[in-house]
Formats: sequence, structure tokens, C-alpha cells
Amino acid sequence: MEASYPHFRTFVLEHREEIIGILRSKRVQTNEVRRCAYLFPVFCSVYAKVQKPLALVELGCSAGLQLLWDQYSYAYGGQEAYGKKESAVRIDSEIRGGKAPFLLSSSPPVVYRMGIDLHVNDVHSAEDVLWLRALIWPGNPRRVSMLEQAAALLKSRSDIRFIEGDGTELLPDLVRDIPGEAVVCVFHTHVANQIPEDNKHRLLHHLSTIGKQRDIVHVYNNMWDGDLHADFIVGGISSEQTILRADGHGRWFEWLA
Repeated sequence: MEASYPHFRTFVLEHREEIIGILRSKRVQTNEVRRCAYLFPVFCSVYAKVQKPLALVELGCSAGLQLLWDQYSYAYGGQEAYGKKESAVRIDSEIRGGKAPFLLSSSPPVVYRMGIDLHVNDVHSAEDVLWLRALIWPGNPRRVSMLEQAAALLKSRSDIRFIEGDGTELLPDLVRDIPGEAVVCVFHTHVANQIPEDNKHRLLHHLSTIGKQRDIVHVYNNMWDGDLHADFIVGGISSEQTILRADGHGRWFEWLA
């Protein structure tokens, strides 16, 4: 690393103005595919509880790669694969602690996908994909590989609705289009720490109001602490669970539920 620094410094100085322009115009919107390693068992548990197809609504979606968690293959330290076993996107993660997560052999049914962000990174845009790649720290080829594979899969999909705007404000109007037979699954990972306090409470108010009309689940971390939570309103009855704690890049997680 020390030997490479002079070359890095020279490059930065030579391209100073271009770099400043990029940093002023871009947002840090890491789309970490490996986080799906713990989203998969969470949504397996959600499906087991509600016994309804899932309608996914991701707040702070970046490019929307986590909206395809059911289209990836998973391994958790053994030979057995879970999810969509034939997928080109293969994700491995370590399960720590004494509790085992609930894992379905195949992915639960997903009937709707929507991503909301102030700025959506478009995988059809070479510049946006390069920016997502630039947000991955040097020396992480596996993260780069998963990003590229997931982006290629997302490019082939036409069933995901993307909205640019404030999800904490737009949510009530947007869920009206979701099929009534599905449970609404609003989720976000490593996003809520960027949401102003008033907006967090507005989001919770909207979720409570929606829950009076239909079943809804809120899966999140970084609202109040770093653990991943699942708050349910099913049949008008509210319940809350602290599900897991995880490495920020999904390399491991500890099941708590």
C-alpha cells in the first residue's frame, strides 16, 4: 500500500478538478449485495408468519440490487444451497451465535417490487454502475464480482418500479398500487441513520396507518440501533421482533429471534 501511494497522489493531483466535480455531485449510495444473505432468512420468516406472497418496497434502494434477494443463491458455511439455487449470483455468509435462522429451501413468492430513493442509480447507465463500483473499497474483488453479477441480472428485469423522491413522504400513495393479496414488506438497510428524526417518525406514522387497512411488515436497522428489526401489523395486531445483528457488508450475522 505504501508503495502505491505516490502513484495515487499523482493521479489525484492530475485529475483534481474532475474528482472534485464527482464528489460534489454524487451521493454515497453503496448497494451491498451480500446484505441479502441475512435478508433471505428474514423474509423466509416473514412468509412463514403471514403465509402470503410478498410485495417488496425498499426505501433508499440505490440501484435496487437488494430487491432481487429472492433471485440469488445462498450458502451458509455448508454444502447446501438456498434460494434460487441455479442463480449466477451466489452469496456466502457466516452464521454466528447459538441460534439458527429459519431457512426455506427455495425463495418465498414475491409478486411486487418497488424501490424508492432520492436518486436512483440506473444499472443501464455505465456512469452509475462505475460509481457503485467506486464505492467498494480496494482489495474486495468478491464484492465487485457480486455487484457486477447482480447488476447484470437487474438489467434483464422489467418488473421493478423505481421512484425518485422521499419514501417517508410518498409511501401511503405508493402502496395503493400493491395487490391486495400480498403483504407489504417495507425494508431498508443502513439507510435510516441518514433519515432526519422527524422523517423517521413520519414513516412510522404512515406504517401504522397503512396497517389499519392491510397487513404490513417493516424490516430495518439503524433507526434507533444497529440491530435488524421486523415490526409486523398483521390482522390489525402489532408485534415487534429484534431479528439479528450483522456485519455491515453481510459477511456474517447472528440470529437473535
